[in-house]
Amino acid sequence: MSGGDLILAALILPLAGALGIALAGRMPNLRESITLATAVLLFGCVAQLLGPVLDGARPELVLLTPLPGLPIAFQVEPLGMLFALIASGLWIVNSVYSIGYMRGNEEKNQTRFYVCFALAIAAALAIAFAGNLLTLFLFYEVLTLITYPLVTHAGTEKARAGGRVYLGVLMGTSVLFLLPAVIYVWHLTGTTDFRVGGILPAGMDKGAVALLLALFMFGTAKAALMPFHRWLPAAMVAPTPVSALLHAVAVVKAGVFSVVKVVVYVFGLDSLAGATDWLVAISGFTIVAASIVALQADNLKRRLAYSTVSQLSYVILAAAILAPLSIVGAALHIAAHALGKITLFFAAGSIYTAAHKTEVSQLDGIGRRMPWTMAAFGIGALSLIGIPPFAGFISKWYLVSGAISQEAWFALAVVLASTLLNAAYFLPILHRAFFRPLSAESEAHPHGEAPLPMVIALTITAAGTLALFFFPDVPLALARQMIG
Repeated sequence: MSGGDLILAALILPLAGALGIALAGRMPNLRESITLATAVLLFGCVAQLLGPVLDGARPELVLLTPLPGLPIAFQVEPLGMLFALIASGLWIVNSVYSIGYMRGNEEKNQTRFYVCFALAIAAALAIAFAGNLLTLFLFYEVLTLITYPLVTHAGTEKARAGGRVYLGVLMGTSVLFLLPAVIYVWHLTGTTDFRVGGILPAGMDKGAVALLLALFMFGTAKAALMPFHRWLPAAMVAPTPVSALLHAVAVVKAGVFSVVKVVVYVFGLDSLAGATDWLVAISGFTIVAASIVALQADNLKRRLAYSTVSQLSYVILAAAILAPLSIVGAALHIAAHALGKITLFFAAGSIYTAAHKTEVSQLDGIGRRMPWTMAAFGIGALSLIGIPPFAGFISKWYLVSGAISQEAWFALAVVLASTLLNAAYFLPILHRAFFRPLSAESEAHPHGEAPLPMVIALTITAAGTLALFFFPDVPLALARQMIG
């Protein structure tokens, strides 16, 4: 198959899978088999693009041209390749986990859940392969709309309220900020294509560059830059597999992916020189402020949600530093955070399913009852703190190296301070789980691990977090290719 055929197949497969899932809705075993088979086929399709991209090819596909000079087009470049591998690969693991979670908790509307999940993966891949800003914007909006039913899955008033915040913030910012930014770029340049080194005219006023950058940064609210971050904790009303989708597989990754892609392929590092100081400050504030909120949160999913807000701004900070090394760190952190955070949410869902506990203060001694789950949680937590031998260490190493190369001492101080804060809100959970005696309530209600598919899934992602430290060659090669 040609590169264009593979792109088309990768976009169509999840759509076909969603149709098959819908038709098999009355047969759960067949429905879930279709989900897993589609996920495996999709990853295989995406993986076939990796070799050509590493060899320097940039497969392309023009779907249609609704307006002259404004095609709906796709091109696979290194950063998009990395995002596509993450989204398609983690869909397999999340599907395994979802089978255990949805059945174990006897969730309603399971067919709708699997259908919307498949459609969300299709939108995420369209974003990953977007060849221009117009295509990126369109599928960015599609991803927001298709994940809304997942956020409101429970159907309660609390879920609907969370969904309203989710939809309001993401749609509002993209229409008010992102769309004008896309239109202005097209007005300035006559194109919305992504190009290495950027497409903005040379000698553009730095004030105008900074303003345009602000429109893009606040318009991509999926990256959760403060003050447009409230959608993320509000969406925690969703089932845990959805939280994993939001935090690790598709939604927030679409946000930070878009940030890095715009910085590298619309602005270019040279044109942004002197125009990102404000972004360094705001992303640094987001990192520290969200970490402090996480430190004070007793609800486990809320703590993880604010941890995500903080971790996403590492990617934004790395991009804003404008050093080649920090751009590599930004790309690597997209992968490292995906593996680490999905492991943490899988663990949180397993704890809820097996023990019906949702608060950090309830976790005393739970590591004795759920050793696999809490060991995986520990690996995910240590990775996001940035401790070797886990994936988060590598991305932070490149971020710190980039900050030092640019003498960005404020950014360096933020990374060091936030690393301590990360340890402060993660390590007490592990201490409670493994070094405190079981509470009287836990003694009275014995339980073991969550259903086997859930344990298998979180073990795989924890192992992936470890493997990425020892075998970073592919993501590292893609990240380096991105900057030339």
